[in-house]
Amino acid sequence: MISIHPADIPVQKLHGYLLGAVGPRPIAFVSTIDEKGRPNLSPYSFFNVFSANPPILIFSPARRVRDNTIKHTLENVEKMKEAVINVVNYDMVQQMSLSSTEYPEGVNEFLKAGFTMQASDLVKPPRVAESPVQFECKVTKIEPLGKEGGAGNLVFSEVVKIHINPGILDENGTIDQHKIDQVARMGGNWYSRANKGMFEVPKPLSSLGIGVDAIPEKIRNSAVLTGNDLGKLGNVEQLPSKIEIGEFIGSNEVLSSMVKNNDLQSLHHKAKEYIDRNEVLSAWKLLLANEL
Repeated sequence: MISIHPADIPVQKLHGYLLGAVGPRPIAFVSTIDEKGRPNLSPYSFFNVFSANPPILIFSPARRVRDNTIKHTLENVEKMKEAVINVVNYDMVQQMSLSSTEYPEGVNEFLKAGFTMQASDLVKPPRVAESPVQFECKVTKIEPLGKEGGAGNLVFSEVVKIHINPGILDENGTIDQHKIDQVARMGGNWYSRANKGMFEVPKPLSSLGIGVDAIPEKIRNSAVLTGNDLGKLGNVEQLPSKIEIGEFIGSNEVLSSMVKNNDLQSLHHKAKEYIDRNEVLSAWKLLLANEL
């Protein structure tokens, strides 16, 4: 056994051990608003349910290890005392991951990640319409656990209204654990899908991906590409150039024929094959060839 005193190793390394050992962890996909009414959306895997009467959920936005700054979510709940905690399922995991990009203050992560803002009934922050379960919450207490980088801040969130997609319910009106298809966070780039096992989601670019809102409308509204596909497409720093696109298409007769015939259905199916193999730039070259 390797035995470690936490104070003897860098916080970043300790953080990695904790996240690699304690899991899978449920994900609180938290929507808040600032004093100007601007929405913010960010995921947190330091999260769980702690009471049913009163119904209390707690999530913890930790201070950043690298520079000891705090996150927009924490600033918002300190001032506005409200949040919506949205449950994450597999169909939205890539978009959820994209939303964790540290966009500047005031940037709407709903738009960047391609999610739909849905008005709440009892609190001001909007809900994520794509989420299977949404908890409208009043923040009753925030408990800081320290003042240094890596310190958590427990946000006590009392549930005042619950919204459930009826499609995840069984014949008895309870939540079917297969239908809800939740995902949970593990260490590194790894996630766990209930009853399916582990899968990997590359971390968003530190240089800021273009976002789903920058994807051309014809591609965004594709009947073939899923929300997860769009999330991967949005996690690129820049689009390929016309020269790169031309060289890619010109080197493949099958792709050239698809583009020439304007066969959108086949183009999008082929692009999805590239995305499924994590060849996202190849998918972009194919999708944009039809736009030239």
